[in-house]
Amino acid sequence: MPLSPLPPPLPLPLRRRTLLLGVTASAALAACGGMTTAPDVPMDAAQRLRAANRIGWGATQAQLDEIERLGWGRYVERQLKADPRAPMPATIQARIEALGISQGEVAARVWTAESFRRGGDKGATEEERSAARKAYQDAQGLAARETGERQLLRELYSEQQLLEQMTWFWFNHFNVHQGKRDIRLLLSDYQDRALRPHALGSFRHMLGAVARHPAMLRYLDNDQNAVRAINENYARELLELHTMGVDGGYSQRDVQELARVLTGFGVRVDPDPPKIAPRFEPLYRRDGLFEFHPARHDFSDKQLLGRTIRGRGADELDEVLDLLVAQPATARFVSRKLAVYFLSDQPPPAVVDAMATAFQRTKGDIPSTLRPMLRSPAFLAAEAPKFKDPHRYLLSSLRAGFEQRELQNAQPLQNWLRRLGQGLYDKQTPDGYPLTAEAWNSPGQMTLRFEIARQIGGGAAALYRPEGTTGPVPLPDLKVLRARVEPTLAMSTRDALAQTTSPQQWLTLWLSSPDFMYL
Repeated sequence: MPLSPLPPPLPLPLRRRTLLLGVTASAALAACGGMTTAPDVPMDAAQRLRAANRIGWGATQAQLDEIERLGWGRYVERQLKADPRAPMPATIQARIEALGISQGEVAARVWTAESFRRGGDKGATEEERSAARKAYQDAQGLAARETGERQLLRELYSEQQLLEQMTWFWFNHFNVHQGKRDIRLLLSDYQDRALRPHALGSFRHMLGAVARHPAMLRYLDNDQNAVRAINENYARELLELHTMGVDGGYSQRDVQELARVLTGFGVRVDPDPPKIAPRFEPLYRRDGLFEFHPARHDFSDKQLLGRTIRGRGADELDEVLDLLVAQPATARFVSRKLAVYFLSDQPPPAVVDAMATAFQRTKGDIPSTLRPMLRSPAFLAAEAPKFKDPHRYLLSSLRAGFEQRELQNAQPLQNWLRRLGQGLYDKQTPDGYPLTAEAWNSPGQMTLRFEIARQIGGGAAALYRPEGTTGPVPLPDLKVLRARVEPTLAMSTRDALAQTTSPQQWLTLWLSSPDFMYL
């Protein structure tokens, strides 16, 4: 049957449902202020489904069973205490370990690729130069594709769903674009060293790791920031996008002074150390590709946010980052952005206030910041549904419909994300992809989603067909899925689904429904 029985997904009137919670919003927030345990609130099947969809990349039956068995409070604590070093399911872990980005050190891989690039300039013949340039581009492209494949495998199959959500959130918050210089070669290390270890840890530690990572230093040109050639790009975004926010109360003078603090923080690809004057040798620092070169640093004192930063070298940055994390504006900016991502485009002020208070009290401890939101009635409520961006839409489609099936080819999924305007590592500007519905709910976006829903509903053969085979990919048994979701759907959606005559039609229509577009 055609897909016409369903009306266009937008605008979707908000459906009011009764929220059976035994506590008020203010009482719940007060109860979890500084605690790591909390009594579970009653949850019906619809609330469990909504909570599972919001805390991860899409509810699976296994995830729902675990929430029901543990209770929401214990499940949240388990998710908040995720270990980024924990292995994935065996077959997925083996695939990740076999990727080129999992072999050796990133510095060696970057140096090998850099040798190709230099060969493109210095080869004896045009044929040699052309081959070297191609080898360099191939190395960059392969690194980016493998980083994307690893990320999607983790998001689809990890039991630590909140960790994978937060890793995506923080990459978007500290965005870098793969198209600039050699950043494609640095993406996997940026994820695994600067972001993922701290995604559910300390915001301050993550901020420091990002500030010293070659991907960020390359992207915002801080590797070109020197005492007699000041570049303000990274300093401006560190204040505006990473910590205090555009309305955080800093001045242009603060940007300039922070840029001076950041002089000398750069990248060195060559394995050999630089030639450096003896007086600077004790202050020189290097960690892999990161380099602090004291000869490029401004050693004069700086005035930042009303504080004097004594000029002394690399340690100035740590003092400044401590200062930025302690600002009330930073707590507010980061907390509200988290609430917009997880809850709604206009999150409840009481939730944001509780999160910001926790952030300040704990000096940026991320689990403490998340707890008031994850335990609030708003997290389970249907009154203000959150529109899915393309990444959430696609991942939740696959996790819901193909929970037991292993992704065979990640490239079509990466291509779909790019077509929907949210390609992995494709956002050129440092503000990252938008988190609100207006960026993703246009008629063109919906048309593309319907087209992809047909492909997924038909079995997503491009994703799940084993390499070297041509036969059809069997659809999953939809009996459990239908029993799980149909009671939670609007009557108009259930009526339309009742008219379908095949599993393919049912799955396609459900993935195209207004209900599925929202968390």
